[in-house]
Amino acid sequence: MEKRKFEKLNVETSLLGFGCMRFPLTAEGKIDEAQAEEMIDLAIKSGVNYIDTAYPYHNGDSEPFVGRVLDKYDRNSYYLATKLPIWKLQTLEDAKTIFAEQLERLHKDYVDFYLLHAMSRERWELVKKLNVIPYLEEMKRQGKIRYLGFSFHDKYEVFDEMIHAYDWDFCQIQFNYMDTEEQAGLRGYHLAEELGIPMVIMEPVKGGMLAALPEEIAGALKAERPDASIASWAMRFVGTFSNVKVILSGMSDMNQVKDNLKTFGEFEPLSEKEQKLIAKTAENLRARVQNGCTACRYCMPCPAGVNIPQNFKIWNEYHVYQNKERARKNYFNNFEESAWAKNCVRCGKCEAACPQHLSIREDLKRVTADMEALR
Repeated sequence: MEKRKFEKLNVETSLLGFGCMRFPLTAEGKIDEAQAEEMIDLAIKSGVNYIDTAYPYHNGDSEPFVGRVLDKYDRNSYYLATKLPIWKLQTLEDAKTIFAEQLERLHKDYVDFYLLHAMSRERWELVKKLNVIPYLEEMKRQGKIRYLGFSFHDKYEVFDEMIHAYDWDFCQIQFNYMDTEEQAGLRGYHLAEELGIPMVIMEPVKGGMLAALPEEIAGALKAERPDASIASWAMRFVGTFSNVKVILSGMSDMNQVKDNLKTFGEFEPLSEKEQKLIAKTAENLRARVQNGCTACRYCMPCPAGVNIPQNFKIWNEYHVYQNKERARKNYFNNFEESAWAKNCVRCGKCEAACPQHLSIREDLKRVTADMEALR
């Protein structure tokens, strides 16, 4: 198992981290505990020593389940990460109550890596207002937290402010070969590296989308490495960056565990030739985007109630990755019908406001046609 050293912290972790948010489920929608425990056991047996969960994962069931599984292992043999749900805080007492509950749920005396969860501009302002960090520093002094960091989902400018505001032990960002310009992105990676802050990476395969590419795009990767999974290319891309210390994978079945163990058991960074191939893969995927909507929301609110950016997001993603099941679910199950493209009344207000000068009305017609074809 490939290991990486957090020089700042003088600890060594497995490059592969087990993300505990996508466990297999029973028919009732609960964690399939027998199968999930087998997956964790195989990962630990194979050298994985970084286990990542959070307060809301699996509707609150992940922390207690993970805690029970880890009880059978020596506490010094693994690193446990969990996160403080900032959106649940109204007072500092809320943070104290939740942290105490997390220790109880996990059945542990301390957490190794503790993160402010899914930070954004709004949540960062709340953290400062409530004086959350001084409290967490006190928990560090008491030995209940070993290392303090944050996970991030916002624009680079917010990341820049946050990472300079405190001497963080580590930070966690979304990063993959399609998201180098999204959120903190590649600039955020280089900034953290410059500041000597080690990085944990989430969404290395973009929620599974980089694990199953359209055949005409996947073909070039298969030709180069016939025995390697498509997902392994995404993992190796991220692991090629030396300040990446842990790559989290939210594994949901045993095959994914075994494939990741194969990738990280004999880890190889991308060669120069392979880096060019991945760059070309990303270029080919981006060329499939149907329009250049940046979700700036200047077009909103729509008088007819259409959520224009969300329609375009689902539509563009569908054309890029050709994942019909995901597009069908995102559009018809996870998206209110009142906000669908079919409700456009072609008033043109959106086009007058669009800084990209998109043909929004015509594109919404195309969204409707493509989504209806998926039914």
